Amino acid sequence: MLEPIKHECGIAHIRLRKPLQYYIDKYGSATYAVNKLYIMMKKQSNRGQDGVGVANIKMGVDPGQRYISRYRTINSEPVEEIFSKIARKFSKAKKKDGYNPKNSKWLKNNLGFTGEVWLGHLRYGTHGINNIESCHPFLRQNNWRSRNLVMAGNFNMTNVDELFDILIDLGQHPKEKTDTVTVMEKIGHFIDEENQRIFDKYKKKKENFEITDIIETEMDLQRVLKRSFKDFDGGYAMVGLLGHGASFVVRDPNGIRPAFKYIDDEVIVVASEKQAIKAAFNVNYDEITDVEPGHALIVHKSGEWDEVPIMKQRERTSCSFERIYFSRGNDPEIYQERKQLGRLLVPQILKAINFDLKNTVFSYIPNSAEVAFLGMMQGLDDYLMQKQKEVIIDKKPSLDDIEQMLSFRPRVEKLVIKDAKLRTFIADDASRDDMVANVYDTTYEVIRKNVDTLVVIDDSIVRGTTLEKSILKMLDKLEPKKIVVVSSAPQIRYPDCYGIDMSKIREFVAFRAMLQLLKDKYKENLLEDVYHEVLANMESNNQPNYVQKLYAEFTDEEISAKITEIVRPDDLKAELEVVYQTVDNLHKACPNNLGDWYFTGNYPTQGGMKVVNKAFVNFMEGKTVRAY
Repeated sequence: MLEPIKHECGIAHIRLRKPLQYYIDKYGSATYAVNKLYIMMKKQSNRGQDGVGVANIKMGVDPGQRYISRYRTINSEPVEEIFSKIARKFSKAKKKDGYNPKNSKWLKNNLGFTGEVWLGHLRYGTHGINNIESCHPFLRQNNWRSRNLVMAGNFNMTNVDELFDILIDLGQHPKEKTDTVTVMEKIGHFIDEENQRIFDKYKKKKENFEITDIIETEMDLQRVLKRSFKDFDGGYAMVGLLGHGASFVVRDPNGIRPAFKYIDDEVIVVASEKQAIKAAFNVNYDEITDVEPGHALIVHKSGEWDEVPIMKQRERTSCSFERIYFSRGNDPEIYQERKQLGRLLVPQILKAINFDLKNTVFSYIPNSAEVAFLGMMQGLDDYLMQKQKEVIIDKKPSLDDIEQMLSFRPRVEKLVIKDAKLRTFIADDASRDDMVANVYDTTYEVIRKNVDTLVVIDDSIVRGTTLEKSILKMLDKLEPKKIVVVSSAPQIRYPDCYGIDMSKIREFVAFRAMLQLLKDKYKENLLEDVYHEVLANMESNNQPNYVQKLYAEFTDEEISAKITEIVRPDDLKAELEVVYQTVDNLHKACPNNLGDWYFTGNYPTQGGMKVVNKAFVNFMEGKTVRAY
């Protein structure tokens, strides 16, 4: 993507269902789970580079022994740093008296990160300062094992203020007003209550040390999670580990954020992407399934598991940006969907080039748009085959002879090359723009000057600034007749509030295009009308998306044409056209991920509606803060 946008996070969870000694005997090492978690996290590095954390819980250790281990870092190459530190622990253990790498009891008594329950997290900092204290997993500690909570997740809550007030009503004194802290403390509160409920049940019948084991066996995590999650509004996939070895994974009722599981008699595994599980455990894709929306995958102390409802499921609106851009493209389903996104754009592209394939060169913005580019080229091949059939079989007339028609192939070139080694050091804006223009390079002497049209495809066009300041100027130096920029995603019109770093409505080029159209059509008064309508209903718990009224004044084509004007550099010589994917075609290509609120404004939760309206108010009042 020309203008990378940040995704919230990635999760990786492993529960060994058998004692550690089993894995030492079968696989020859106590590092079986460490190695698997490393692979899972490396395969999800696309989901977060701002910070990484790993936590591990040992089961069955004696009192006085540390049983929770955690490392976090915000340094460069964070995954390598974390696992290098763990590896050094194993190396240092060789110097200890009685070192025995084949004895699980010795290892667990003398070495951290030798437990059965694992949690890894990769973070993109979409909110707040990027420091180590912001890195997951978070700990809520207690001397009772079953009251310890380790948490990490891929989530963003839209109603943090409300959750904060709920904690105060529960009698707590929260130290921060962030979604991570409020979520963990709310869950922790009901874990404490569940511990107390069971303790009170047995306190007159059993000794306290006996009750400890009973609590860990009888704890009703489904009940805890039902009580904890009933007020949450947002997109989330959360993992929690309890100190005695139980764990849970909860997914939001709309299935906005992804979570996949694999279970056999040795392991229970959860990750944000199928490919991470596939790579680590070499299992078939059909063995990897969704964690059901609105459900909790609960793993008990015994290693047995249940997947149970904790919230009423709502319409499934899984994030479509996962399929367009964020998730790894070598997942077979995502690969085919991205190809289909490119293929479905062919009719619009043919119209933009006036069906003149002979004088058109096709390319893509490296590297994440490559799969959509392949689909686009296959769609063009299908089009050509159909034209050949019409002439040869159906005897329709053609200006070309049959031999020319059969031998013709669309022209493909790699025109845009990113110089990853080039960095921008100059601080002032004018110099920075000049430097940014040189981050990309191009291939010369392959375009026929003032004859060829260039078609370049990208995943998405968010702000349009890189197009204007870099790519279009660079392509114009090739002296094409026309440049057609194609987005495999629809127009991004609205902020995201469920985990993607797209929060300020003023930054979207589609929003700026709509504003300019209002001005051109002498309809700027509609901005004030919508602004006052939002203000009058800010306290409502049933808000519609008022900003949709502004976009409804114009067609998609009008907005695309205005975007073309906005991103066009003043000195561009070539003709220019920007072509966007349609929402209907997006749904055809990605039928199981229908979450499209950033394109349509149809937010699946009331919190989303409040966020978009607040973002508009911020714009009208000149505020540059987030709306959530």
